[in-house]
Parts: sequence; C-alpha cells; structure tokens
Amino acid sequence: MSRYSIFLAVTVLTLASLVAVAWSVWFWIPVAFFGGLSLLGLYDVIQSRHSILRNYPVIGHMRFLFEGIRPEIRQYLIESDQDEEPFSRDMRSIIYQRAKGVEDKRPFGTRMRVYDSGYQWLTHSVRPVHIADTDFRVRIGGPDCTQPYDASIYNISAMSFGALSGNAIQALNKGAKAGGFAHDTGEGGVSIHHREGGGDLIYQVGSGYFGCRTPEGVFDPEKFRETAANPQIKLIELKLSQGAKPGHGGVLPASKITPEIAEARGVPMGEDCVSPASHSAFSTPIEMMEFIGKLRELSDGKPVGFKMCIGHRREFMCMVKAMLETDITPDFIVIDGKEGGTGAAPLEFANRMGMPLVEGLTFAHNTLRGAGVRDRIKIGASGKIVTAFDMAKVLALGADWANSARGFMFSIGCIQAQACHTNACPVGVATQDPLRQRALDVADKSVRVARFHRNTLKALGEMTGAAGLESPGDFLPYHLMVRETDRGMVTGDEVYPYLPEGFLLRGEEDAFGYLRRWRRADANDFSPADMVKGT
Repeated sequence: MSRYSIFLAVTVLTLASLVAVAWSVWFWIPVAFFGGLSLLGLYDVIQSRHSILRNYPVIGHMRFLFEGIRPEIRQYLIESDQDEEPFSRDMRSIIYQRAKGVEDKRPFGTRMRVYDSGYQWLTHSVRPVHIADTDFRVRIGGPDCTQPYDASIYNISAMSFGALSGNAIQALNKGAKAGGFAHDTGEGGVSIHHREGGGDLIYQVGSGYFGCRTPEGVFDPEKFRETAANPQIKLIELKLSQGAKPGHGGVLPASKITPEIAEARGVPMGEDCVSPASHSAFSTPIEMMEFIGKLRELSDGKPVGFKMCIGHRREFMCMVKAMLETDITPDFIVIDGKEGGTGAAPLEFANRMGMPLVEGLTFAHNTLRGAGVRDRIKIGASGKIVTAFDMAKVLALGADWANSARGFMFSIGCIQAQACHTNACPVGVATQDPLRQRALDVADKSVRVARFHRNTLKALGEMTGAAGLESPGDFLPYHLMVRETDRGMVTGDEVYPYLPEGFLLRGEEDAFGYLRRWRRADANDFSPADMVKGT
C-alpha cells in the first residue's frame, strides 16, 4: 500500500480541510489544492495509458516533471565544459563572447586533456607573421562562370525561412551585409526577410524547387531565371543532401505554412509542403552536370555548385566522371559532414547515416585531384565549424572556405534548448510564433552576427600568423597533429594526405582504395554495375 500513500494522504487532507471550513473560510484554499490532487490521483488509478501512474498515483507525475526538465538540468548543472551535447559549454561560450565583443581570453591554461587520444593541435613557427587584414576571401567561379564571386572564407550555412523565424533571418542577413559575407537561404526559397536584409545570398535549390517550381512541384526554368536575377544572389547551390539527415526528404505541415512561407516557396496555403528525397530534374550523373550547366546559363553566368554529404563514395566518383565526359564542372562543391545540424531529424539518421566531415572532405578533395579537376572547383566545408581552429583544420584538409549554421545561430541568441522542431524556441530563433520571435531584436542581433564573424576571422589570422603563414589557405595537412593513442601522435599528412594530381586518370594504385571505386564508377548511371549481394 506504500505505493498509494501519497494519494491516500492528499485524500485525507482534503477531507480534513473540508471539516475545518466550519472554523474558517480560509480552509477552502487547502480544500481546492488537496482536492485537485485527489482528483488527479483518482484519474491516475483508473487511466490505462501510463503504468507508473496507476501504481504510483499523484507522486508518479514527478518522474515526468524531471524527465521534462532533464536537458536543462544537465546543461546548467551537470555537464562539464567539454561535454558536446552537441556543442560544449566552452564552444558556446566563445561564440557568445565574440558575438558580444567581450573578453574571450582564458587564465590558468587549457582545460583540454592534451594526452588523451584524439586530441589535435596546430604546429607553430619560431618566426610568426603579423597579419593586419583578416578579411580573407576566395574567388568562386570556374572557367564557364561569367560572374565570379569573391566570398569570405566564413559564411552562414543553409537555414530556411520556416525553420528559422523571420526576425532570425533578418538578423543573420543584415549581419552578413554589415560584415561582407554570404548567407545561404536554405531550400525554403528567398523570402521577404532575406530581401529586406540586403546581404549577399547563396540561393539553395533543393528537391522541392522552392522559388522555382511549377504547381506540380517540378523545376520551372523561367521562375528560376527570375529568382536568380536578384542582384543579392551571388551563388546558386544545388542541394543533394545534408549531413544531419542525408537521403531523407521532409514535410512542412499545412498548419505551419504562413502566407510569407507560401510566398517564398511558391506553394499554396492549406496544403502540406513536401521536399522529396531526390531530385526530379535529373536521374543520372551526366544529366546532373547538364542541369548544373543549365542553371549557370539561366542565372546569366553566376557560380553554380552543389552541396552533399558523402554517402556511397562511388556515386561521387560517378559525378566526377560525368564532369570529365561532359566538360561541365560545377564552380564549387560544399561537403557537409554528418555532424551537421537540422531543425529535426530521425534519430538513426542523425546518429548513423552519412560520412563525417573530415573523411568526406578528404575524399572529395582527393577524388577531384585524382581526376585533374581540383583547380577548376572550389570546395566549401560545413559541419560544427565555429572556431578558428575548426576553420584552420578544414582548410588544411582541402577546403577553400567554411560555412557555419549553428555558430551563427548562437550569435543571435540560441541557447541550445533543442526545441527547434516544437515551434516553441524560447529565444525566438527557430519558431514562427510571432510573440516568441518578438524577443529577438533584429538591430541588436545583426550587430552580433557581424561581430562574431569579424572576431572569428581575427582569431584565424592570429593562428595563421603564429604558424608562420601569410594566409589561412596556406594551411596543409602536416600543420595538423593528431594524438592517436595516449603515447603516440601522427601528422595530418600521414592520416589525411593529399594524393597526387591526376593519379586516377593514370590508373595508379593507392593505399586508400580510390582506384578500385573509380573503375566501378559510371558517368551514365549512379547504380552499381558489378556488385551482387552475397559476393
């Protein structure tokens, strides 16, 4: 009977309070309180949905209360400064400090466990260089591009209006304009909030072709031409997949579609907005390259590229073979790591699908080198890149620039509540609730966006100079050191080497299995031709 002791106690207190009402009307207060708990306990006993409430009426609700606030308790009271859930307190703090322009130095040395396996660091020089101008830029635009773009080497990664609030989009875009860097629209189209900000845009074309679609949801060349003519749009990015949920489509329920979202995406009100898992405009590697060429023509020569998380490595090689066969190359490729974020993803996809950024970036970089086209294509990298070290690392491994989504989300006030999919973001970043997003002040947060960008590049410049280099683009794998075991370390070029230019074309064997996959890749078909289950 101890299981019911709390239920019995509140029932007794309810009856006692009723009797005490005869002495004072103030006892109606405990009658209401304990009476409510008694009714709750009675309901718990007769309901059939929760076993724990049937066995522990009233007190059983404490379990659900603590379960509901467990993330907050862990974040504020339990987790260490290095626990990545998914961003550590140290990483969030440095973003907040740089965005606010407050002191980001630390006394008493590192808290990192520098002798644990997995620890990484950059080598430095006894002849450091002072770099005064840290507005580092890279020119994006291959031989077929007539409107190349001098991009910052650190830009805002894809986040759609709809996933983020209108105020968040405005703050990010106005910050990008003030700081002179680019803002990826995400696949939700170019919204009024992007246009109002006036900053440079990367127009992402996803499988739903939002902003350039027919009523049936297929690609509309004329609508694309009209959208791409916007002078704010500097790059066109064809989205094949994203790291957090590669190979998975999405649905924005009709209940969440506002008139502004419908206008940006070119979809009707009152209907679910579907993003298919794959594109309908092409189905083979050659068709994909021809589509890229078509987008470049329709956009009057603006740089066109694609974004993907590496999955089947052979499929990426199919694309590269199609580049060689058609002589159509994208101006850029953005490699997204599986550690990339999203508003919501199935747990198995977030945890177990897709290749992490380091391996994906290294593979793409070396495949392009092996095919002799690396000099025609710039590579961007995205996936938890929020510090100067993160940037230096991906630049060393082959990237030309880096993108960040959650880093810039933190700069406008995200607290990692991880309620993005609930429409109840407590700080107004990932919500369409007008009252919640009102908390996000666009004028103040846009300044923080620009300041975070500026201070991060300043820190990168200091690290670059400490390494004795003139530019972050000079970082190479051997500048990166990795502790493999508690007692051993290796240089980055031992683990992530640059393979020789043209080695795939020459048919040279390698230690990493590139040539074997290259021989299986087909420019005319993504499907494998020679693999049979059981062999």
